[in-house]
Amino acid sequence: MVKAGILTSTPKPNTPFQYGVEVKDFHPPEPQSNQTVVKIQGFAFNHRDIWILKGQYMGIVEGSVLGSDAVGIVEKKGTASAEEGQRVLICPSVNWVSDPLGPENGMKDFRILGLLPSPGTFAETITVDSEEVFPCPEHLTTAEAAALPLAGLTAFRALFTKCQAKKGSYVLITGIGGGVALYALQFAVAVGAHVYVTSSNPDKIKFAKELGAEGGINYKDPNALEDLKKQLNGHEINAVVDGAGGPLFEQIPLVMAPGGIATQYGNTASPNGVLFTSEFWYRNCELKGSTMGSRAEFAKMLEFVDKHKIRPVVSTHLKGLTEENLDKSVSLLEKHQQFGKVVIEI
Repeated sequence: MVKAGILTSTPKPNTPFQYGVEVKDFHPPEPQSNQTVVKIQGFAFNHRDIWILKGQYMGIVEGSVLGSDAVGIVEKKGTASAEEGQRVLICPSVNWVSDPLGPENGMKDFRILGLLPSPGTFAETITVDSEEVFPCPEHLTTAEAAALPLAGLTAFRALFTKCQAKKGSYVLITGIGGGVALYALQFAVAVGAHVYVTSSNPDKIKFAKELGAEGGINYKDPNALEDLKKQLNGHEINAVVDGAGGPLFEQIPLVMAPGGIATQYGNTASPNGVLFTSEFWYRNCELKGSTMGSRAEFAKMLEFVDKHKIRPVVSTHLKGLTEENLDKSVSLLEKHQQFGKVVIEI
């Protein structure tokens, strides 16, 4: 019996949610011979958790343990390469081994930790397939490590596998402040790319510059694109990493280099999708979609983080698996009051 954050049909009063999350006793399944039991030290929140609570996500199952990010210690190793007592991270993608195009058996079998039948990380322990367990980079604190898996994997695939960003590339990252955008910024800076960001919050743009961005624009400014052109000083964007869409997105091809690639991992500001305008094909530009990443990409992402000693940005760091901490964390994300990841250590 362990404590876990369980999805319920009872939302908290005076919230915009259709579901709630409550700390309850949970009976984890008995591990199979090819599964590993990890004692969780810390877990992080993603906007996916908010969409689930709002009822705006596919495949919602009441009774699920929520959460996709965690760092912990191996209790029972199963067939994992990590040893018992070793600190590990868990790949949040399920049933996607290595194909760069997408999950090998199609999207029908692809899952993400945090909704049944897959386990979630908002718990004292988790049992997962041993192949999904990876040694944690040693330079990371518990909070930093907990913040890495889902957003780090999503950013790595979008930036490198999809956008093919490299040293010298000019990269535009929209909506800086969210986890994926921040990792995309840190990863792009680490390889020597020239990075520009968007936000409606000047403080977020300022902090992005402190992390290595060369410029930034307010996407609500009607002259945002002209501002970006001035900052680019004659250069053009080779890669766009976008999770929102929105009115500015349709104008982005006007600042893209021939053959540039825009990759979307979400469209929170354009729920009905974005337009593939004539400016895209006229400039030989590509628009790609990206969801999470494979186990192989997760391993590469961890190697990259270790090599470049990337330190995840943690906005809020709480202690204890309590409903008070869960509610506070959910409120921060729902109101967009964070810059970086929200983490709870157990």
